[in-house]
Order: sequence, then structure tokens, then C-alpha cells
Amino acid sequence: MGLEISGVRVGHWTDTAGQTGCTVVTLPPGTVASCEVRGGAPASRELDALAPDKTVVEVDAIVLTGGSAFGLAAADGVMRYLEEQGRGVLTPAGRVPIAPTLALFDLSVGDATARPTAESGYAAAQDVSGDQRLHGRIGAGAGAYTSHWRGPDGRRPGGLAYAQRRLGDLVVGALCVVNAFGDIDDGRGEVSLDAVALLTQPFDFAESRTHTTIGAVVTNARLDKPSCRIVAQGAHDGLSRALTPPHTRFDGDGFIAAATGEVDTHVDVVRLMALAAVTDVIRSVAVES
Repeated sequence: MGLEISGVRVGHWTDTAGQTGCTVVTLPPGTVASCEVRGGAPASRELDALAPDKTVVEVDAIVLTGGSAFGLAAADGVMRYLEEQGRGVLTPAGRVPIAPTLALFDLSVGDATARPTAESGYAAAQDVSGDQRLHGRIGAGAGAYTSHWRGPDGRRPGGLAYAQRRLGDLVVGALCVVNAFGDIDDGRGEVSLDAVALLTQPFDFAESRTHTTIGAVVTNARLDKPSCRIVAQGAHDGLSRALTPPHTRFDGDGFIAAATGEVDTHVDVVRLMALAAVTDVIRSVAVES
């Protein structure tokens, strides 16, 4: 399935040997965005600017990266690329690009010293002009796994994937990197308590901060920042349907929701479509792996 929202492009930088990478979603001018984080251990940058009460309105790109907090450095390269393209908020000293960033923890797989850098982010931003690769162990999904609660021998391949829902001219797409403490839930059985039952035993919290599912929901709807926040909430509702358990203290689950402003609609329509797209995309990772 391809990305069918005008002006939105996706690029990646991947370190296959190190099992890490970063992914950049560039957005057309005038795009509005907000976010919500529900996981207990987030790593992020520039999310405060997306709050509905903050003055920044337009967003130039979204960055998803591995490398935990170290990987947030990838945003420096993305900003440099965007500045060269003349993007960003106009200030007396020139334009300042807005590139909110979410990171996941992949340091415990591959090479722990392999982390996305500013150069990695710049390369991923340049890659948006190439083929639109939307599925696989690429970019921020290069070191992603699911079912971390089962231990190194029981975890399952995760990765990056894309799904979208369409209603007439309205499109809502979800690009997710699935790297969860819990299992992917296909919705056909009872909710399992196995993973949380483990937490009733002595548990090393420091050893368990190795997860996080992050994503971007992009729509061609015309929305303001408070409405984008509502759409991000819907994305988390979809995550809650597709992962068991969701939003643990060991995950840093976060979604950024962006609207390019082409189609008039009601925010609750977009919220439900975001829920559906995120549910679809996370469950698709289990099928692809």
C-alpha cells in the first residue's frame, strides 16, 4: 500500500549491522500537528511545541529514530536539510525548521554503540526523494522487536509498517515502528495476562527499559492543533487494541498526528480512521514477520 497524501514523503537511513536507523516524514507547507505520549519511558524532542496552547502551528517534518535518547541527534541533520530547502518558522535570524522527534530503544540489539547521528538524519531526509519504502526492518525499525517480555530468546521481529484508511477523498495514514514490551494482539482471543503476571515477581526496572512503539499519523483533513491532539489520542486507542499490554512503564509509546489541510471533515471521523489505521498497521507487523 502506497502513501496517498499529497506532499508527504518518507525517507530512511538504516544501519543493518548495528540494527538501528532513523526515518523522516517530510510534510507540505501549512501542515498542522500535535501529539500525545502515553508510555512511561519516552525519549523525544520538540514535542512541547506541539501542545495546543503553544504558538508554533506549522510542522515541517516528523522524525522517528532508534538509538534511544542518543538517536535524537538525528533531528539536527533533518533540521539542516530543511533549512537548506527554505523550510521553517520565520524569525529575525532566519528560518527555524520544526521537526518533532520520537525515539525508541534498540541499544540492546545489534551494536549498542551504533546510534543515528546528525549525518544519519540528513541522509534520511535526502532519501525522501527516492522510492517510498514503507514496510520492513528499515529506518527506525531496523532494530525493532515485539514481545520483549518473553526475553531475548522469545522476542519476535518487529519493524516499520504503514497502513491507511480512506473515506471518499479523506485519507488517514499511520506509519508505525513496533518495538513493544507486549505481544501483538490479533483481537481474536481473550486478553492475556501473562506479561503483567510476570510483573508480580521481583522485576528489574532498569533492565526492562528496552522497548517503545512510536508513530506518525498523517491525514489530508483540515484540522487545528487541538483536533490533531484528538487524532493522536485515537492513534493510541488503536495501539491499545493491537498490543497487549499497551503503554507500560517500560515503553515510551508516542504518536504525532499531522494534518495537511485539504479536506473538510469532522475530527471524530479522523480520530476513528486513525484508530483503525494504527490497529491495522501494528497487526500487519505480526503477519510480515
